[in-house]
Amino acid sequence: MPVPYVPTLGPVRPGDPLPDLFEAVVEIAGTGRFLHYDKDRRWSAAKTERVLVDAIEHDQRQTLMPTLVERGAGVVKVHVYGAEPDSLTAGADLARKLAATHGTAEARVVWFLGPEQPEAYAQGAGTRVQLKDFTHGPGQAPGVPVYQAKQVHEEAGFGEFAEQMTADGFAFLRQQMQAGTVGPVLTVLHDGRVAGAIGPMETMADPTGSARLLPQYFGVLPQYRGQGYGRALWRAAMHWGHQHSAAYQLLQTEVGGASDRLCQAEGLTPLGFVNQRAA
Repeated sequence: MPVPYVPTLGPVRPGDPLPDLFEAVVEIAGTGRFLHYDKDRRWSAAKTERVLVDAIEHDQRQTLMPTLVERGAGVVKVHVYGAEPDSLTAGADLARKLAATHGTAEARVVWFLGPEQPEAYAQGAGTRVQLKDFTHGPGQAPGVPVYQAKQVHEEAGFGEFAEQMTADGFAFLRQQMQAGTVGPVLTVLHDGRVAGAIGPMETMADPTGSARLLPQYFGVLPQYRGQGYGRALWRAAMHWGHQHSAAYQLLQTEVGGASDRLCQAEGLTPLGFVNQRAA
């Protein structure tokens, strides 16, 4: 496996018990239940992506592992584990066939590249999986003040910020904050108004019992980018994770994007690439 990645769970830490994790996602397929270490259980009462167990294709050359996302119009994704020349073609063929069977709007194929591969191979189609290890501490301190809020501070313009950053998930996050169902959010201010935010800040035990810092929504308003606010927010988040006993964090960043460049500059360990395209 070029990348430690489990369908329906996403990236896991190198050294985690991969055979057990693959077995676990197959065992609960179709039940709607979450594994206790599934990061998605904080957002929903039921699991909406499941492995299509009867459609798995496995031999000595490759494994094709399809999943069905039962949200909206539905998506079939076939995860391709193998390096045969025709692996992607086989995965795409299976995705289209299963999309027709299940009546989904989309069919996608997912494949993986190791960290030693040129990032150009993943440009436009992939995310880089990166590991932040807290063994040696959280890293550098933020360069500007960062504030922590459990509740929405409308007087600082968080609602306006969230509306402008809807595409980055902040309108949804604001709803969760108003409901009091998520951890705190870190913000940075410009002239007393919210210019950027990262959150919610939460940890969860992984399959081995280690605490991991969960992924966050992260963004800075376009007019305030280039002033170090994003770096300050990210560093503050890492300090929060370290202070709350997280052992590590796994992130997926769009190859070549601002978050990708930031994580590389902050010294995270690249674990490889997860690529996805229409079948």
